[in-house]
Amino acid sequence: MKLILFSLGTLILTYISRASLKQPRSHGFYRFFAWESILALFLVNVNFWFRDPLAWNQLIAWTLLAVSLIPLGLGLHSLKTRGRPNVTRAADASLLAFEKTTQLVVTGIYRYIRHPLYSSLLLLTWGIFFKAPSLVGGALAVAATIFLVYTAKADEEECVRYFGQEYLEYIKRTRRFIPLIY
Repeated sequence: MKLILFSLGTLILTYISRASLKQPRSHGFYRFFAWESILALFLVNVNFWFRDPLAWNQLIAWTLLAVSLIPLGLGLHSLKTRGRPNVTRAADASLLAFEKTTQLVVTGIYRYIRHPLYSSLLLLTWGIFFKAPSLVGGALAVAATIFLVYTAKADEEECVRYFGQEYLEYIKRTRRFIPLIY
């Protein structure tokens, strides 16, 4: 059953990422593999989701999962309301609709971190890992983390190409994933 779910999930993620998968080294290319790692991790740990809910690992897991919603919500809201997504970026088929921003967002959560959506995925990844820590789960969580770092770096290169010097200045005053740290 898990293999079937993984296959269906992979089909959906492949469809969403179809343009990015044709462009190796694009942020969407790496993001696809991060999503795949997270999907596999979820399926490895799904049987433990509600087991022993007050165990130390479950408390860490639920905290990380809950906190992952904060950068997700704030990041999406900022991109949609301040980023001015526009069809003028339609030529870049590898971007998802909300990513086609024409205005660099440097306020709200973006004042502190450049990649709140990827931060959310990192928190999600490690939240899922702590549901049932294991070597396999750890390997998948590390893989997802590495792919998300590559995703962010590729995204930054794309933003420098689109926004130019303004983005380079923005990089100097923000962190990638964790405010004041990294």
